[in-house]
Amino acid sequence: MEHRTTEIDEVSLKELIDKGKDWYLYLLLKWKLIIIAVFLGALLGIGYSSVKKTTYTATLSFALEDEKSGGLGNALGLASSLGLDLGGNGGGMFTGANLTELFKSRAMVEKTLLTPVKLNGKVISLAEMYIQNNKWREKWNENPKLRLLNFYPNSNRNNFTRIQDSVLGVMYGSLSKSGLLVGLKDKKMSIINIEVSSTDELFAKYFCEALAEQVSDFYISTKSKKARMNMAILERQTDSIRGELNGAITGVAVANDNTFNLNPALNVRRTPSARRQVDVQANTAILTELVKQTELAKVTLRRETPLIQIIDRPILPLENEKFGKLKGIIFGGFLFGFLSIIFLIVKRILNN
Repeated sequence: MEHRTTEIDEVSLKELIDKGKDWYLYLLLKWKLIIIAVFLGALLGIGYSSVKKTTYTATLSFALEDEKSGGLGNALGLASSLGLDLGGNGGGMFTGANLTELFKSRAMVEKTLLTPVKLNGKVISLAEMYIQNNKWREKWNENPKLRLLNFYPNSNRNNFTRIQDSVLGVMYGSLSKSGLLVGLKDKKMSIINIEVSSTDELFAKYFCEALAEQVSDFYISTKSKKARMNMAILERQTDSIRGELNGAITGVAVANDNTFNLNPALNVRRTPSARRQVDVQANTAILTELVKQTELAKVTLRRETPLIQIIDRPILPLENEKFGKLKGIIFGGFLFGFLSIIFLIVKRILNN
């Protein structure tokens, strides 16, 4: 039984070797067709490398501010126990992964596209720069609806037309899919990298820096909004009480003038002066407490700003990736040669 099994294995192996030789001889006979396919692929690879533009990548890295506040945190806790709300950890919704998604949001990307930049002595928006790089104006000149379309720097997004919204949407879709990458440099670290890729070196640099600035401003405004509102209220209350105190001090002086050399028997005439002195003492105590709260609110606001610390900025010349001619020859020749072999194999199988 074992001897028969060995014979079957030997026959199967021999058949496999014969089949391999048969296919090898078949493809060898078709060597001219394969060579032509390889040559054609190499030519197409050279053509593609000539047409393919160089891609530039601008990289910016930043770190989030550490929110641990030490002694200040204890002071804030004590203030909260006394019924004082000084802001604290506002904006916690935009931390960690949420912050990386904020960079890729449509609102932030579109605001960045409307950021002004200076190009060839002119101040234009990044959206106009994007349009020039992609030569959209040449196509738009044939369309009366698009011919006069412009994206001025710092334009009010709420006043845009439907066509402007559509064009910005196309830009956002292109950038978010292939031109913008945001993520942690390392899972164990809190450093976040922004990478912007473009065929225009200056656009990649300007957009990367402008996006970081836009998100930073929005993040700071959102995170410190509660603390800023609280500080504004305290400042208004402080100014109001200070005005009342000044009025009370003036009232005491006026009352004292009216009772100067007054007959000691007429003490009732001293009542206004006594009342104004009580007002001075009360307003002084209130003002002292408000000043303390206002200063603590200012410290709270400073603690939360800045929230993004830039580490590395894109520096010219940027890293670039170019599809060279040699790479085009190798890639195109290999691809077409492989496809030609697959074609010959399938054709023979179908014929048989």
